[in-house]
Amino acid sequence: MLKQQLNFKLSQKLSPQQIQLMKLIQLPTQAFEQRIAQELEENPALEGGKESDSASDDEYDNDDYDSYEEGNEVIETDINVDDYLSDDEIPSYKLSANNYSSDDEEKQTPFASGTSFNQFLQQQLNTYRLTEQEEEIAQFLVGSIDESGYLRRDLIDIVDDLAFTQNIYTDESTVRKILRIVQELDPAGVGARDLQECLLIQLKRKEETPSVVLAIKMMDESFDAFSKKHYQKLISKYDISEEELREAIHEIESLNPKPGGAYSGNTRIVEHIVPDFAIKIVDGELELTLNGRNAPELHVSRDYSEMLKGYKESKEKSKNQKDAVMFIKQKLDAAKWFIDAIKQRQQTLFVTMNAIMHYQEEYFLTGDERNLKPMILKDIADQINMDVSTVSRVANSKYVDTPYGTKLIKDFFSESMKNDQGEDVSTKEIKKILEITIGEENKRKPLTDDKLAKILKEKGYPIARRTVAKYREQLDFPVARLRKEI
Repeated sequence: MLKQQLNFKLSQKLSPQQIQLMKLIQLPTQAFEQRIAQELEENPALEGGKESDSASDDEYDNDDYDSYEEGNEVIETDINVDDYLSDDEIPSYKLSANNYSSDDEEKQTPFASGTSFNQFLQQQLNTYRLTEQEEEIAQFLVGSIDESGYLRRDLIDIVDDLAFTQNIYTDESTVRKILRIVQELDPAGVGARDLQECLLIQLKRKEETPSVVLAIKMMDESFDAFSKKHYQKLISKYDISEEELREAIHEIESLNPKPGGAYSGNTRIVEHIVPDFAIKIVDGELELTLNGRNAPELHVSRDYSEMLKGYKESKEKSKNQKDAVMFIKQKLDAAKWFIDAIKQRQQTLFVTMNAIMHYQEEYFLTGDERNLKPMILKDIADQINMDVSTVSRVANSKYVDTPYGTKLIKDFFSESMKNDQGEDVSTKEIKKILEITIGEENKRKPLTDDKLAKILKEKGYPIARRTVAKYREQLDFPVARLRKEI
């Protein structure tokens, strides 16, 4: 049996404007500038730069574009700025304040241009005498080489692809023959199918000294023992001295494991980091500034406001005029909201970073990572009375320029662990001590994870061996055997 019934429930939903505000907060400086440029392009009622002297702030704060009346008729839009501003209790403030840096000049990053890595290889092929089919195979091989300079595909797969996509029927031995030609191209090592082959190609181009000859033998016959640093096995197998092995290893270490990365004409665009904040130490006190590029000068178009005034003063109002004024009102409301949203973004960024700076004051004054206090998102959110998600948006995508380099803000957050005195210490402090301990170890006899755990315990940090292993991996240190040097 079907029946209808009414249910009442309370629910919270973010308005589109609140969602856009959250997205604005998340944007780093460069992306934020692009967002402003996009809004300026899409909304003619929003203008950048300083307002003319004849325009006053009061002129744009009046009710001229909040509602226009003709008798009992009220022309208004669905957009009401007050309805979609954030609920955070933040006092009003002006765009111009003393907490912004003067770094507000427009800087353009030039785009790289020139020959790509694959084009560079293709050009070298023109110096070889090849048949038409051989040239097509060679070009296909070059096109299959990745940015590191490796051909990471089986030759039999390439044979199949040549048949299906290029209508070239060949065999594996022919492709292998053409691959040897490709491997003669610069930079040395390009076209290798794995690290062993890459190093061998580079070694064979070197002058044949005793250490190079030994290095070629080791790469060809004992690559597994070399990669696992079984040095005593290599000394016994080749009947050599420790000094001879050291010289051969030096020849191998001078090679480039990623030959493609050495090509200076690589046109891959590098992302440049623009710090969103700057922290300086002035007379022993910390001083925080927000990058001036986060505080753009924006204002509502005076021309659009004048259009509404003209409509209000006109005696006869046609339907087309009413439709036009509705459009103008929507654009003005959107411009007002965008300006207010940028103000709130600035306030949110500054308040959040200011709380982080004072929470980690000891670190910012000394630069010693061992002085980083345990800090989670909730610690800062509670201090500034904002949601954890808001703090997360600020921390995950913003950088701060400190006296010790440019740092990602989220790196200042860490979990806590108990030391032997029962005090909470940051896991970053433990990692720093672990890093120092590994850096000072005897490389001929590197410390195992068990020994590292024992040393940390003696220093007052009782942590398990598996935790030491996890931190070591996070610090990009290999196991003791692979840290061994001769």
